[in-house]
Amino acid sequence: MKKIIVYTGMALAIGLLSGYFLFKGDATHEHQQAEESGTTMYTCSMHPQIMQPEPGDCPICGMDLIPAEAGADGLAANQFKMSDHAMALANIETTQVGAQTEDSNRLVLSGTIEANEKTSTIQSAYFKGRIEKLYVSASGETVNQGQLLATLYAPELITAQQELLTTMAMKSEQPELYQAVRKKLKLWKLSDQQINAIESRGTVTEYFPVYATISGTVTEKLVKEGDYINAGQPLFKVANLNSVWAVLDAWEKQIPMLEKGQEVTITTNAYPGTAFNGVIDLVDPIMNTSSRSIDVRVELTNRDQRLKPGMFIKGEIATNDTSSEVTVPKSAVMWTGKRSVVYVQPDPNLPVFELREVDLGQEQGDVYALLGGLEDGEYVVSNGTFTVDAAAQLQDKPSMMNREQKTEALQMQDITLPSKFQKEFWPLIDGYIRMNDAFVASAPDLVQEQAGALLKQYETLDRSALGETEGTAVKKTGQMIAAIARSSDIEDQRTHLVILSDLMVTLASRMEDLPETLYVQNCPMANQNKGADWLSKQEHILNPYYGDMMLTCGSVTDTLNKAQQ
Repeated sequence: MKKIIVYTGMALAIGLLSGYFLFKGDATHEHQQAEESGTTMYTCSMHPQIMQPEPGDCPICGMDLIPAEAGADGLAANQFKMSDHAMALANIETTQVGAQTEDSNRLVLSGTIEANEKTSTIQSAYFKGRIEKLYVSASGETVNQGQLLATLYAPELITAQQELLTTMAMKSEQPELYQAVRKKLKLWKLSDQQINAIESRGTVTEYFPVYATISGTVTEKLVKEGDYINAGQPLFKVANLNSVWAVLDAWEKQIPMLEKGQEVTITTNAYPGTAFNGVIDLVDPIMNTSSRSIDVRVELTNRDQRLKPGMFIKGEIATNDTSSEVTVPKSAVMWTGKRSVVYVQPDPNLPVFELREVDLGQEQGDVYALLGGLEDGEYVVSNGTFTVDAAAQLQDKPSMMNREQKTEALQMQDITLPSKFQKEFWPLIDGYIRMNDAFVASAPDLVQEQAGALLKQYETLDRSALGETEGTAVKKTGQMIAAIARSSDIEDQRTHLVILSDLMVTLASRMEDLPETLYVQNCPMANQNKGADWLSKQEHILNPYYGDMMLTCGSVTDTLNKAQQ
């Protein structure tokens, strides 16, 4: 019986191999004939050995056949060609590299609104005791100078009052002693009025009031009723928000473009179309060594209280650099670790491209100054860059999306995410997983809608505390989300999903405080049989790369456990 099974298996294997070579030989012959005659051939994206002269289903897996690319003879080793159909579908646009325009001679920085420390204070206790009553219940309340904030029970003050009443009776005989007791009470910030009132009553007061020393908004309540406090202990933080600071983050390479007194236009998502004007009053002399950035401070008048501390803002600054230097559009640049690359179109009349590493200078609005890698007048891909990169990968040409490059640039590097950023990034992971549901349904319109919402969420992230490696990974995440949001073709969207998912897996695996357990899942047939990962909240496989065609294709390769509460 065992021999029969063995013989049967051998016969089956021989039959499959024969069929493979037969199909391959026929396909190669047909492809060559098609190239000679100019006929379009159709192939399977998962089984490229299949070649047919008409569209239809793959005889191996049943997937729809797609037009096969013809050979690109005469191209350099690092060049590749795209079909006119693919070019039109991806809406690929190129831009000629050239000298900067007047509009590009500006610098855009992101940052936040903060309370003006010059007009802020801390309300402290001037004597120790127990908080009997608080008249400010929560942060955010407005207080006026002289307003009652709390009452304290203070045994030391009770003793001091008794001393005052005793020395008052003999102040004519011992005036120095009487004045010393009054002075002690004044050191505890009791006013002459309060001291005179004690003398007039002739009795001891058990509870003493604490009054606001400035008008403003309580930004933090530091105590609660019943707390025992010491002299000098903070009770409240109060900020006068009639004046606020716009604190912008500037990268190290942008420092030479900034100086005190430059005019800045501040905008915020809360008030579209409204600009707040100010000037730089401080360029921080100390650099944040972890993020390699400095703070640029602008003081803004805020009498109408529209600007709230914590708001995300953008500041636009006209630079003093008037030199005519070659620039490249920001949309053309892709980042691979510490390298920046673009796709060049050597001949604007031919759909032929090549990857080129470039050396970038200052960021200036929508462009970067170009230090090397391109010549004035060359054409670079400025729209559809990730689609071009996907085409390079499919043709085994140098590409930013190459999985080995991604591993070297991201997964092999030591990425550390600050705890605060981890909490802000979780909603982005949550939205990414919801977007994957639209991929599972193979609904490009819904994918585009979910990606658009995800992009808005990404733009609210505070990336100022991230290091260079972490900042690059998160920035690349935003680029991929934007690429998906711009596309209306499901296959093009899935091409970008491959790299987005790799980034999400990498970043999620560096998070220590996951609110939910996540599963890293892999489809070995996606990404041209090179495999592709994605994140899911459920262990059951729902494949976003193929949807109904292969809904359950894949397996769980890792589990990112929920943080212990």
